[in-house]
Amino acid sequence: MDVGMLIDGKQSFTESGALFDRKNPMSGEVVTRAAAGKKQDVDRAVEAADKAFRTWSKMGPTQRRAILLKAADLFDEATPKLAEIAALETGATKIWLGFNVMLAARMIREAAAMTTQIAGQTIPSDKPGTYAMTLRQPVGVLVGMAPWNAPIILSVRAVAMPLACGNTVVLKASERCPRTHVMIGEIFAKAGLPEGALNVVTHSAEDAPEVVSALIAHPKVKRINFTGSTRVGQIIAEQAGRHLKPVLLELGGKAPLIVLDDADLDAAVNAAAFGAFLNQGQICMSTERIIVDEKVADAFVEKFAAKAASLSFGKSTENVVLGSVVDTDIIERVRFLVKDAIDKGGKVVTGAVPEAGTIMPAAVVDHVTSEMALYGDESFGPVVCVVRARDTEHAIALANDNTYGLSSAVFGSDINRAMDVASRIEAGICHINGPTVADEANMPFGGMKGSGYGRFGGQPAVEAFTELRWVTIEDPHQHYPF
Repeated sequence: MDVGMLIDGKQSFTESGALFDRKNPMSGEVVTRAAAGKKQDVDRAVEAADKAFRTWSKMGPTQRRAILLKAADLFDEATPKLAEIAALETGATKIWLGFNVMLAARMIREAAAMTTQIAGQTIPSDKPGTYAMTLRQPVGVLVGMAPWNAPIILSVRAVAMPLACGNTVVLKASERCPRTHVMIGEIFAKAGLPEGALNVVTHSAEDAPEVVSALIAHPKVKRINFTGSTRVGQIIAEQAGRHLKPVLLELGGKAPLIVLDDADLDAAVNAAAFGAFLNQGQICMSTERIIVDEKVADAFVEKFAAKAASLSFGKSTENVVLGSVVDTDIIERVRFLVKDAIDKGGKVVTGAVPEAGTIMPAAVVDHVTSEMALYGDESFGPVVCVVRARDTEHAIALANDNTYGLSSAVFGSDINRAMDVASRIEAGICHINGPTVADEANMPFGGMKGSGYGRFGGQPAVEAFTELRWVTIEDPHQHYPF
């Protein structure tokens, strides 16, 4: 079906009527024909958002809360349709997409709860007769850029808290799931969001650089949040820096899960399998490195290989754990990483890269070392490596021997030791005796190093999406030295 952009509350196409195709990754059939937006469409979207800001930013928190709560209810109601569309565009499974809608609705409800938590403070002043305070105010027009891999969660996260804070938003849709992202804008509109408060711009892959640059450079855009690859995040940060615009970045990851010598191996196996293979490993928090103390490595690998081999795989429309990856380029990258590891001494203990197609079973590569690309490069696919550590100190060093720093996990029975390990891992998130893949709407979500900076969720998100101002009330007849 043909899908237009959402601009000023209406479906909108380009002046030329240009469209681009999104194909189902499994069948190759065109499932969406979407408007191929360009710079002039960005300008229209930003102008609509700027106009809407004048009324949305002045609306009371109770009104904003009511609209957001209505949107959350509508998301719950739209779960089957959203999941159907997202599955066609991305190849994701029912398990993953159902979780997407559930968490997205929770994020909206959390944002709604924060509308009355946008608070300043009073500050003692040394100046006689002066009353000093700080205020948090909406910024203006914000840009959210969302990826395809968690298509509902990450697009909602890009817009819900900014809207709750009184900002208006232009959402740049992913070219891999344009219909999904436009539908998200439509649900917010149906909930009563004023026209122009949330606009969605779609574009082809070829036009992405033009659209991104236009969004960042537009003088009425005040801040940007982006979730995606580290490579693109660096480009966005660089361009935003030229305009002195703040950016919140949640980028790639190579999440380590450390298994200490006193860990419950069965529990660690279950968490590692969930973290490594949910959504075919196409999650920024996916467990990509399992770092195991060599004293328990053989036993762990035997259990983990059996678990991975038992995970069902097939068409995403079927009741399987692993469905299709988003495109063949994911499989090609995994093929390269696995072959390189084998050539340098790695051992595949289960799984195989298919010769064709986008469906792959869970794969585990043992005895991975720093000489192999799989050790340091993000795979973003259904493969995980096992790295053997001499002891706890070596495990920590291996975990930190990476450019990324988003999520991590530690398994061990001695909680004091596990807590010490967790405190020394260079990552924005660490879970003790839990999987690397976890998110809650009220938690500060974000990374370190090559995984970006800033935090989504809770009070830190309010700080990211508001302007902090210092305001004073002073004695008009105060003394001046001249």
